[in-house]
Amino acid sequence: MAAVPLLLAALLPLALCPAPGGASRPKPLLPIQPEKDPLPSKGAAGCSFGGRFYALEDTWHPDLGEPFGVMHCVVCYCEPQRNRRGKPTGKVSCKNIKHDCPTLPCSESVLLPGHCCKSCPKASPSIPEKRPEPIFDSFEYFQDKEDDLHKSYNDRSYLSSEDLARDDSRTDFVALLTSGVEPWLPLSSAVAKARFTLVRSYLLFSINYERLGRPSRVRFTDPDGNVLFEHPVQKSVSLQDGMICGMWRNLHKPSIRLLKAEQLRISLVTKSQPAGEIQGPVIKHRALFAETFSAILTSVDPTHMGTGGIAMLTLSDTENNLHFILMAKGLLEPADKEFPWVSLRVRILHQNRVLREVRANITMQDPDFAEVLSDLSSREMLWLAQGQLKITAETEGRRRRQIAGYITARKSCDTLQSVLCGGDALMPTKTGAVGSAKVALHENGTLEYQVQVAGIASEVISVTLETKPRRKNKRNILFDMTPSYREGLASGTWQHMNARDTHMLLQSELFLNVATKDFEEGEVRGQISSLLYSGLLARYTELPIPLAGQLVSPPVRTGSAGHAWVSLDEHCHLHYEIVVGGLGKSDDVAISAHLHGVAELGEHGHEQARLLKGFYGTEAQGVVKDLDAELLRHLAQGTAFLQVRTKVNPRGEMRGRVHIPNQCKSGGVRLAPEEDKLLEEPKPQDPEQLKKDPNSCFFEGQHRAHGSRWAPAYDRKCSLCSCQKHTVICDPILCQPLNCTQQVHLEDRCCPVCEERKASQEALRAEKARDSSEGCYFDGDKTWRGAGTRWHPVVPPFGLIKCAICTCKGATGEVHCEKVQCPRLTCSNPVRVSPSDCCKQCPAPEKSPPELSDMMQADGPRACRFGRQWYMNNESWHPTVPPFGEMKCITCWCVSGETHCQRQECSPASCSSHAKKESRCCARCRDVAPEEAQEKLRADAPEAWSR
Repeated sequence: MAAVPLLLAALLPLALCPAPGGASRPKPLLPIQPEKDPLPSKGAAGCSFGGRFYALEDTWHPDLGEPFGVMHCVVCYCEPQRNRRGKPTGKVSCKNIKHDCPTLPCSESVLLPGHCCKSCPKASPSIPEKRPEPIFDSFEYFQDKEDDLHKSYNDRSYLSSEDLARDDSRTDFVALLTSGVEPWLPLSSAVAKARFTLVRSYLLFSINYERLGRPSRVRFTDPDGNVLFEHPVQKSVSLQDGMICGMWRNLHKPSIRLLKAEQLRISLVTKSQPAGEIQGPVIKHRALFAETFSAILTSVDPTHMGTGGIAMLTLSDTENNLHFILMAKGLLEPADKEFPWVSLRVRILHQNRVLREVRANITMQDPDFAEVLSDLSSREMLWLAQGQLKITAETEGRRRRQIAGYITARKSCDTLQSVLCGGDALMPTKTGAVGSAKVALHENGTLEYQVQVAGIASEVISVTLETKPRRKNKRNILFDMTPSYREGLASGTWQHMNARDTHMLLQSELFLNVATKDFEEGEVRGQISSLLYSGLLARYTELPIPLAGQLVSPPVRTGSAGHAWVSLDEHCHLHYEIVVGGLGKSDDVAISAHLHGVAELGEHGHEQARLLKGFYGTEAQGVVKDLDAELLRHLAQGTAFLQVRTKVNPRGEMRGRVHIPNQCKSGGVRLAPEEDKLLEEPKPQDPEQLKKDPNSCFFEGQHRAHGSRWAPAYDRKCSLCSCQKHTVICDPILCQPLNCTQQVHLEDRCCPVCEERKASQEALRAEKARDSSEGCYFDGDKTWRGAGTRWHPVVPPFGLIKCAICTCKGATGEVHCEKVQCPRLTCSNPVRVSPSDCCKQCPAPEKSPPELSDMMQADGPRACRFGRQWYMNNESWHPTVPPFGEMKCITCWCVSGETHCQRQECSPASCSSHAKKESRCCARCRDVAPEEAQEKLRADAPEAWSR
């Protein structure tokens, strides 16, 4: 965003200059009109400007005071940022929007008071023409919501929808996807809506589409069409038909800048359209803050390709007024200069009967449409919640276009959940009890709920869905779930939600309350909120694990509680997601989560305690890839526990039992059968297609597909290259040390092998070990190992892996591999001495030999420095190039302080085959003296290069 405009920048210095000779005069104030609104308390996140405090992401027109007044053509924005300590803060940025004013079709335009851009006189009193809106105020109807929020709620746990939307760590975006109008793009009647949330460097997205086959990939590109990221669409991950859930992890800063500048584009790739069937720009929109209902509008006439739209809708907080924004593409012809604007008619229908109708004029520069439908009846509110209302938009004139779609509750990949704890009850309690809830809102307006209760000392008398109290301690119950409560679980559906209930649910304004005989007004209580999509599938298939103080050993009477999802994947990696509540100002509370196992329930001594994560706030998630066999056994037996500790309760604030049936032996490094498939060469592809693929690589005059592996031409036997997203990575094949004195080099293999006699003896020994069940068979190098043997594994075609150590467990015949733990180093610049080494080392202090130091100052021939080594004059050597090691086919020598290097050319050998001796570069006959070959090499060096 641009900096403060020139006028602002010019006025500020003038205001600070003292008057001549006025040393005793008071310091002049800035030419910004003072405000009477008090500034918020210290520590609130936002921006201070002109004596007024603005919340994060607020926009405003700066007021410079008399005689300048309000600068209507300047929009300032409070941009969310974080300081060095990670605390939220704001930065003011201002931009001149005058150049964004649209070109008007009329000849006599007028400038209305309070506006920046001129506008045409209204065409007709009955058809209001839209006025251009500032860049940040494109959804003016939704802004009223921020001032209408009820602030008198006495439940200290309440987080308003404004608080949630103002979270500085996240930013929301939206995209409308249709087929393009350019002739080279494919034509389609498909339409999609994509909603995005940027959380630090992660971009989460939920995509809903219609009239489109199952996409194969979600593609993100820059303005030049370069692919930045592709997300493969997997059938098993889909939560429902027509929806894609995904995550772009670790966005680089250039991609984040493109996203915030609205320069990022998204497209859905199908098998029939590999270039992308539908696409659209990713933009910010104020409507996303309050959107609770939405619609995807497709063309009524399927021959009108590239035509579609989306509607974002919400309700007023106090009245049944429906606000909506309509974004559309293809309703206007871009080349139609004779009719730069057209009349648009928007209708709301129920079973093809028109309930509401509004009209307005739209232009190519501003095709969006905003309106408010006031005073919806109770039947209309019910139909809205049940997805029975249809919205249509139709242009009038010579080129008629019509799009239509059903309005439903906002669809998302996020999870609606709630942690119920005593600290958030209307009358706070400290019993160590917990409630854990997961709810789902279906397309027909039905609410499905599952509420677990644990650690309750007395009988549960009610489980209710409520709003915030209207008066102190006066609960307002919407729905009673008590009849469905059995043995610690309330499970069922609510089929009579109206639009107000749906709106409040999606705005995080509903609560769950559990009352008991000892606490008739509520022992635990929690606010239903949306948990952002994380990619953890256990959320959608399993109930969370309740975490309570009563489940700690010994029990803890606390007002906090939590729940967690924990699962194991096919690689025996542990995935977890933890949500806690009732800890007060959780941003300042240090929390740690541990996984441990005990032999029996209630045992005080914890064994195999494993720290999962230390965190601040209310949420934590992660993955553990190296669980030991003992903890995996506890998980399988149901004797594992997830425990959350705080400074107040270091021995356990809350705990829950984790039971995951599994057959994992270790969560560490393991060689799965699937890895063999990854090493297979992909099927040959068309060279022309490879050239167009942005992820392909060009190496040694040939295009290679992404993910392919091959032996390079410069070293076909002892090197392996791979293509990873337009980058070629080549590594030498490391050979396993052999336990024999007579080694043989085969023509078609890089690594030497033992002689036949030795190999046969090893085979007999391996056969004996296999028959007596005293060893292990390792599939990597197809060999048997003795019980208790430890070795570095060999994994074809990568060769020896020195960063892993395998052990043969003789009792079970299992091979257990784990990553080598490198020692901590105290130096600031560790180095890898050899390319095959796993761990780095501290370098030895460099000391120049005395003779070299003397030679640098003498008049004689100077020495040469190559890499980290010094070489004497006329000395020759083979250079070492990481990660390939010593380059035996290249010889370097020192001539008066300059290094010269040349590649050795191999000439055809004329000796008999039995007299050849194989080297790493050329085959040499035994009767050729090394000194003669060296003299010949120096004599034939006309093309030597120097450095």
